[in-house]
Amino acid sequence: MVRWITYLLLLFSPLTALAGEEINVYSARQEHLIRPLLDDFTAKSGITVNLLTGDADQLLARLRSEQAATPADVLLTSDVGRLLAAKAEGMLQPLASPVLDANIPLALRDPEHMWFGLTLRARVIFYAKDRVKPSELSTYEALAEPVWRKRLCIRSSGNVYNQSLLAALILNVGAQNAEAWASGIVANMARRPQGGDRDQIRAVAAGQCDVALANTYYYGGGPGSGGSGGAVLARSARARGARQHFRSGRASSCSPSGGGACFP
Repeated sequence: MVRWITYLLLLFSPLTALAGEEINVYSARQEHLIRPLLDDFTAKSGITVNLLTGDADQLLARLRSEQAATPADVLLTSDVGRLLAAKAEGMLQPLASPVLDANIPLALRDPEHMWFGLTLRARVIFYAKDRVKPSELSTYEALAEPVWRKRLCIRSSGNVYNQSLLAALILNVGAQNAEAWASGIVANMARRPQGGDRDQIRAVAAGQCDVALANTYYYGGGPGSGGSGGAVLARSARARGARQHFRSGRASSCSPSGGGACFP
């Protein structure tokens, strides 16, 4: 949390001269998660943060509609795919800051300073502890093999998390091999894609499939907002904790959440 606050301060500070004593933030993160950090920023800076939260794609649609007339000063969203989309559509402006450059690694920020990564989320393999041995799991590529036929749960290919994973596979194995992998994944689905990441982990715990792909932080929250359900899930499903998830030896696919300054 301390690092989050620090990076939020770094991201917002260059805008204060333009925004006066208020900053308007469009955030794909839920208010109860981000509000304490913004309140801390306000306490340190004296700048009020007006927050609008919503689904990431809905916020992009809103910016697309508002264009340069948007009241938003800052966009905070999830996954590099959405950050790239916002940049491609001209929704962001460059934010040159030696402080940001010094604190955020080159790989986690846009080379033209349009967006900056704030956190990383890993996309990993979850498995049923009573039906799958950890030794049976190896790489993302292996999930497309016949041994997993009708045993895999995964959300829709339209989801940006899966699109980022596919992009990483293209980088690692090439477009043709990535397309073959995607066909194998479809053949191995235990059910039609449905729900979000947490629903895939729930399905493993419920015996609807043996393995699933999901981002790690959904496991920490359990199948709901709390209560005994999280304990049931923890007893039934587990995230694979191996060091690598690509045959090339590269580590788990990780995508940044981050933000940038809105329209010039």
